[in-house]
Amino acid sequence: MNKFLTVKDVSDIDRLILQALEYKTFPFKDRTLGHGKRIGLLFFNPSMRTRLSTQIAAKNLGMDPIVLNVGQEGWALEFADHAIMNGSTVEHIRDAAPVLGQYFDILCVRTFPKLLSCEEDEGEKVMNAFLKLSGVPIVSLESTTRHPLQSLTDLITIRENFHEKRKPKIVMTWAPHIKAIPHCVANSFAEWVIAEGNADFTIAQPKGYELSEKYTRGAKVVTDQASALEGADFVYVKNWSSYEQYGKILGDHPEWMLTEKSLEKAPHAKVMHCLPLRRNVELSDEILDGHRSLLTKQAANRVCAAQSVLAHILRTIG
Repeated sequence: MNKFLTVKDVSDIDRLILQALEYKTFPFKDRTLGHGKRIGLLFFNPSMRTRLSTQIAAKNLGMDPIVLNVGQEGWALEFADHAIMNGSTVEHIRDAAPVLGQYFDILCVRTFPKLLSCEEDEGEKVMNAFLKLSGVPIVSLESTTRHPLQSLTDLITIRENFHEKRKPKIVMTWAPHIKAIPHCVANSFAEWVIAEGNADFTIAQPKGYELSEKYTRGAKVVTDQASALEGADFVYVKNWSSYEQYGKILGDHPEWMLTEKSLEKAPHAKVMHCLPLRRNVELSDEILDGHRSLLTKQAANRVCAAQSVLAHILRTIG
């Protein structure tokens, strides 16, 4: 594996999950694998879990991680071809990316959609520029359309918390929010669950919030949350804005907040969320502080997920 941007970059999802679970038990078993290698973490938007977990994962493998908040600690970058740079941007990506490729053996990049233009966001200009120009493996720490490290983490969490000899019933349910939220996590979770092919998978959202079929083809998509949740083993709670009316909020829908009452017909359901979240908007306190919540375990698994990905890349580049 020489890049990690989507599930399509992974030849064996099961192997990646099993290695992550092994790293969770033995985090330092490959402590010299990355000796002498440097990894750059470039953030175009804020992060807590992704930033810290990837740094820890790199150190567990013996790598030297360096973090740069682009635009705050470095120059504002220009991405447009043939730009006349007489505005606010100071350095062109065509100049910056090759230099960063000389400094680092692996580059990890986190960027964020503007939710103004579907075409622009789906173009993934930041991620694709580093992929094209840096000359080193690129790991997505979230892009304008996907969040693959989060999705790998989610599958790891489901794997270690389900022990029955059948496919789990997984429901991803839309939740309310106070502002327009990107589709990245929801797109990616759907894509990974479908690609793994080991679940009865349903997506529930109010009418008008259907995700792009590019990511959901193969899932059952419904607008009735109550029926979707019945008998669920895992409930993944996430907000996203409209895709059809790109980036818009079509309604508050407070009744979609997940509560214990929502799960009356799913007595054994475990609840997941990528964090951060708005308490008592997306999820109720009773769920978050109760026995169903996997959120802390899920967040902890960000380390072993990143470590598994980085180890695969290190073995590829030698």
